[in-house]
Amino acid sequence: MTPKPVINLISPETFAATGHPWEQYAWLRKNAPVYWHDEPNGPGFWAITKYEDVRTISRLPKVFSSYETSVMLPDPDPMGLYAQRLMMLNMDPPQHDRFKLLVSRGFTPKNAPLLRPKIEELARDIVDAVLAKGECDFVSEIAGRLPSGLIAELMGMPRADGERLYDLTEIMHTNDDAIAPPEIKMNAVGEMLGYAQSVADLKRQNPGDDLATILVNAEIDGDHLTDEEFQWFFLLLVNAGGDTTRNLLAAGLQLLFDHPDQRTKLIGDLDGLLGSAVEEMLRYCSPVTHFKRTAMQDTVVGGQSIKAGERVVMFYGSANRDEDIFENADTFDVARHPNPHVAFGAGGPHLCLGMHVARVELAVMFRELLTRMPHIEAGGPIERMHSSFIAGVHRMPIKY
Repeated sequence: MTPKPVINLISPETFAATGHPWEQYAWLRKNAPVYWHDEPNGPGFWAITKYEDVRTISRLPKVFSSYETSVMLPDPDPMGLYAQRLMMLNMDPPQHDRFKLLVSRGFTPKNAPLLRPKIEELARDIVDAVLAKGECDFVSEIAGRLPSGLIAELMGMPRADGERLYDLTEIMHTNDDAIAPPEIKMNAVGEMLGYAQSVADLKRQNPGDDLATILVNAEIDGDHLTDEEFQWFFLLLVNAGGDTTRNLLAAGLQLLFDHPDQRTKLIGDLDGLLGSAVEEMLRYCSPVTHFKRTAMQDTVVGGQSIKAGERVVMFYGSANRDEDIFENADTFDVARHPNPHVAFGAGGPHLCLGMHVARVELAVMFRELLTRMPHIEAGGPIERMHSSFIAGVHRMPIKY
């Protein structure tokens, strides 16, 4: 039997070295797939590490609530819970369904390909801006600029404003109080909410052909988004839209550096393998590490009794390495098929709204990089985000 490692799935230090605590995940899947995890200054939670258990919890919102204590660790205080409940991420049906109908028009599978020309233009501009330098910080100068630029375009904002919002998301997701004390984080949230309100006011006075105009004017059965709802959806859009794409681009590029055989294989059949390579990067890296639910009744998960009121936390990186689902789960394979990963969620009402757009962004940028920077390589050690929620990279020097 493999010796039990120290289990700590809430400290940023746990995620600092490799993005995810793969050794802890593997031990838990084999020995305690539903594991009681103590929480300093909190009630504790059940850590869920098997794929099928994550799927089950995700698809039973009446049993496992996002609204009750929010989806984030730790539990927020009453004022924080009120604010978080304004975000679709922390809603349960039927409230979630009504909200999703209002905001989903820009995120359908049919709409995502229509954005490809704009995404291709953004990717070209981003690479053009750094190509002659021969080296740059991949995260801030390439990976972060694609989603921030696209969000700015979608919302009808100046591109420079999108870059400022990207900086604010970095502050919000940093767990190191020395880098971003609580008051700095609150100021970042306040700045983003204030900016969102200015966008709403502008689009009501001067409607445009953009997502912000759609959102502030959307109506179903007489309902519109309130100012607060728009502000918090805007914050969610910027955070979720930027985090997955930015961090997957950095993590995916690092995978190609670490697996030169797979890089060669991908470049040799870019048209045939780019789609599956992006899905494998999502599976292998899982940018969002976890989300929480609260049991609304006594139930059972993976043979373990769960009492009403107890928290369950789904660890997506572990589910995506589940040996019962993925053959050679720890092997990075750009041709992997099938690949039913849960990097965008495991079904149910909270499947990622922007996943179709994110896939287009990722495919477009990797094509741009591999064709225009064929000799791209690491330019120094990477610096990971100090976060237990986002498996992200803060700085990544590259040469090309």
